[in-house]
Amino acid sequence: MTVALVNILIGLIKIACVVVVFAYLVSRTAFFREALRKKLNFRNQVLLIFLFGALSIFGTYGGVELPSGAIANTRDLGPLVGGMFCGPVVGLGAGLIGGIHRYFLGGFVCVPCAVATVLAGLIGGVIYLVRKRDYVPIWLAAVVPVFVESLHMGITLLLAQPFTQALAVVQEVMFPMIVANAMGSVVFAYIVQNLVIEQRTAAEKEKYRHELERTEYEMETARNIQQGLLPDSPPAIDGFDIAACSLPARQVGGDFFDFIELDNGGYGIVIADVSGKGVPAALFMALSRALVRANVLEVSNGVEAIEKANHVIEQESKSGMFVTLLYGVLEKGTSGFKYVNAGHNPPLIYRHATGSHGLAKLAGIALGVLEDIKLKNEEIALAPGDLLLLYTDGITEAVNSAGEQYGMDRLSDVISKNAALSAQAVVEKIREEVFSFSLGQPQHDDFTCVVVKAMQ
Repeated sequence: MTVALVNILIGLIKIACVVVVFAYLVSRTAFFREALRKKLNFRNQVLLIFLFGALSIFGTYGGVELPSGAIANTRDLGPLVGGMFCGPVVGLGAGLIGGIHRYFLGGFVCVPCAVATVLAGLIGGVIYLVRKRDYVPIWLAAVVPVFVESLHMGITLLLAQPFTQALAVVQEVMFPMIVANAMGSVVFAYIVQNLVIEQRTAAEKEKYRHELERTEYEMETARNIQQGLLPDSPPAIDGFDIAACSLPARQVGGDFFDFIELDNGGYGIVIADVSGKGVPAALFMALSRALVRANVLEVSNGVEAIEKANHVIEQESKSGMFVTLLYGVLEKGTSGFKYVNAGHNPPLIYRHATGSHGLAKLAGIALGVLEDIKLKNEEIALAPGDLLLLYTDGITEAVNSAGEQYGMDRLSDVISKNAALSAQAVVEKIREEVFSFSLGQPQHDDFTCVVVKAMQ
């Protein structure tokens, strides 16, 4: 008897292996995937009914014949999994196909077997509804067939006659049928679970892709807006050649420069560097630029204008951000550059007459650090051929592959060698030298400079 049970079990496991192949192939069909996405239209349901009904018929023909003449089979599996994963209509339809087919095969257990197959589909459908159309976890897929096949055996004992013969059949087939149907159900649930995870992962990837595209679009828009805040071209001031450049390390940055036409015919020049990078720095940059421009146009005294701007910036700086800034004025008919430095890098000066270079005084405190600050005016006299460079630390602190910073010495050397060129050409040389120095390394900070050259 033990050997017979083992042989029966082996036969049913073979059937379960076919179920694995069936489950995999069905899970790859478009209509089954749509069913998992709750798209149970008429066409999909009809196709699924016939598929799971065919699986039920296969479970009958592929069953293992027992010495008593009964067949241990997996007929209930098709309607059960069809109902659990595709809804009660599919479960009932597949159960009717499998049940009617079994009834017409005849035999003293044809009625209870047919009824049990229909009930298997209904039970699967009820589980589908109870779980609110969510996919069945593996543990439940293992438990339900035990209940269904136990119910199948109970119906057989209740309806089949003679009872003693029905009991003998039940004792012979109960264990292998429970194991085989549970195994098939678990495998099907496992494949479906992987498919659901695959679908969710694909959906998340698609969602992430759309979000990334949207973010990139928004960042590109922000970049265009920020670039639009920068002057399109330097002003034309008698006696001076001026050029500027700003390249953010990210899509948007915290550096900015500005040229402000003043009422007296002169021009204010601003260069600034906001602490931090990216979107927060860009927003703070826009605020700082607007406040500085508004105060400079309202107050003629540079020191007073920047101190007033600082007062508002400090009040609005809730995140602890600050901005270093240099504001200077070039006036028509003069050779001086009057400026106020709020914690910014000191200007680099090249003297044409001597071929020497040096740094102006470093003075003042950054804007947004303290509510009340005291700044002072400074002035640089520019002779014909002299060159003045305003810059941010994204230039001097650019790093190469060895971890070395570009530094002031290299920057001064570039200015000395190219001072005879136009202001725009000097800007291009600085950019070329800095990015050549840091070749292969990511730009870690914004790159901004303004070149003012006194004409000969």
